[in-house]
Amino acid sequence: MRTVLIDYESGNLHSAEKAFQRMAREVGGGEVQVTSDPAAVARADRIVLPGDGAFPSCRQALFDHRGIFEAMGEAVLTRGVPFMGICIGMQMLATRGLEYVETPGFDWIAGEVVHIEPGAGQKVPHMGWNDLVIDHPHPLLEGLATGDHAYFVHSFHFRVADPAHRLAHCDYGEEITAIVGRDNIVGTQFHPEKSQANGLRMIGNFLRWTP
Repeated sequence: MRTVLIDYESGNLHSAEKAFQRMAREVGGGEVQVTSDPAAVARADRIVLPGDGAFPSCRQALFDHRGIFEAMGEAVLTRGVPFMGICIGMQMLATRGLEYVETPGFDWIAGEVVHIEPGAGQKVPHMGWNDLVIDHPHPLLEGLATGDHAYFVHSFHFRVADPAHRLAHCDYGEEITAIVGRDNIVGTQFHPEKSQANGLRMIGNFLRWTP
């Protein structure tokens, strides 16, 4: 069993790699590999797409690595390999992003990535700890409940077209999508690797998940 974290030069992968390695040891999740090799992505049993930065630049960085997106699509959409997107990696699942310029996403989960409209006295970026509100049960959320918290750093959020695809949200002036999912695909707007025990539990759940 091999989980690959895709390295497309979009953010520091060190903390994510360490968190996934730790939980793989704890739950018997097999090997964790950081790679930019399309062949390794194509052979993966699980795929994680992290990311930091702006939607357009992250998409460009991903598509500049020839063959990675194609290998990812074949594995996830054809073979049904479990996939997790983190932060920008989750936003990439959308139909389009509206950060700076309209930019197409993967369109794996219909919706768009839009600017956060904060409430009175709140600032953008949305940065720090916030409580999760669970909208729909999912294996990723096993052992977690509404009120558990996670660590966010972002200025844009994923507005899903189908409410069934929003697994959890948080409140920050408006309802901010925190977790999306359908079929063998999930994504977290927050960083599970920085979310202490709750984030580690989600990583462990992902490594055990059989869609």
